[in-house]
Amino acid sequence: MNEEFSFQITEKIGVLSTSKAGWTLELNKVSWSGRPAKFDLRSWDPEHKKMGKGVTFTDEELKSLGNIIEGLDL
Repeated sequence: MNEEFSFQITEKIGVLSTSKAGWTLELNKVSWSGRPAKFDLRSWDPEHKKMGKGVTFTDEELKSLGNIIEGLDL
């Protein structure tokens, strides 16, 4: 498997927070290695060249997460 790693942010949805170092925790739609874009939650450096660990969601998973969050008593 010699597939080259690549990513493309296809849609910027929102920034949740910004660290003192300028990294932002963002929800975006990202295409990984040419695959269809998924919702993606992770931290990014200011130039969007480096990233932290994150998690991706399908449309259905993000809807389920939204329903769970709505049910929280915050």
